[in-house]
Amino acid sequence: MNHKSKQISSSLLLALTALIWGASFVAQSVGMDHVGPFTFNSVRSILGGTVLLPVIIFQSKKNKVQSSSKEDERKARKSLLIGGLSCGIALAISSSIQQIGISYTTVGKAGFITALYIVIVPIMGLFLKKKVHVIIWLSVVLATIGLYLISITEGLTIGRGDFLILLCALGFSVHILIIDHYSPRVDVVKLSCIQFFVAGILCGIPMFAVESPDITSILDAAAPIMYSGIMSSGVGYTLQMVGQKHVKPVLASLILSMEAVFAALSGWLILGETLSARELLGCAFVFVAILLAQIPDYIKVGKQILAKTDLY
Repeated sequence: MNHKSKQISSSLLLALTALIWGASFVAQSVGMDHVGPFTFNSVRSILGGTVLLPVIIFQSKKNKVQSSSKEDERKARKSLLIGGLSCGIALAISSSIQQIGISYTTVGKAGFITALYIVIVPIMGLFLKKKVHVIIWLSVVLATIGLYLISITEGLTIGRGDFLILLCALGFSVHILIIDHYSPRVDVVKLSCIQFFVAGILCGIPMFAVESPDITSILDAAAPIMYSGIMSSGVGYTLQMVGQKHVKPVLASLILSMEAVFAALSGWLILGETLSARELLGCAFVFVAILLAQIPDYIKVGKQILAKTDLY
């Protein structure tokens, strides 16, 4: 298979990933009919971590461990542990807020508001002394307009669910920045596996404290929990890794941002949810903002390609 064919097939895998993640909003919404938000997140996170264990075992057998000093191995284990704990804490908080918020809003709105992390991440980068392109500021303006149309009522109040989903988008932005810091230093599959188990354990604390789950209710929510744990976490994450091997990060993030569109479509097709003309216009503004937020990365990649090209 040539490079172009690999790129096309990888792009299709990423699109499938976006579809899986978008449909997961429906599973999260349906699951709330049977169990509480912390129970749902705890069980699905532990399931997601469990699904990744065979992947880690397969990788360890396939890739022979190269000889390295004990000091390097110690540093790598420390980074993996700290990174996994940090990611797990951020994931537990963000996913819990999202799960609670979904019960107060529609799947489509939740998908688009969550996708605002693509715009929020570069803004948070300012605190890490990273430059923000002027196009990002334009994206922020458009996203703000979109969020207003989607969530703000005529009385200038924002619904509880939409506000919680916006908080979750901020939390996922922090989660992404943590991953950005640790992923170049450690095995990303192991990092993801640890974060799922940490998130599952942390969500398990309030699960037993305030929800008193029973096996019957968990079994009633088995289908949405298994979809979120196996498909969204295990399969989705693996497809993302495979897909990004032959697709540039900027294109990958652009394709994955379609998750918001698939969330709205899934809510409409499966749950019969509809959006008003005003909310649809707001979704359009958010989607344009998401697309614009990718442009600085394209410009950066273009400059790198030109710099490597011998024009003389």
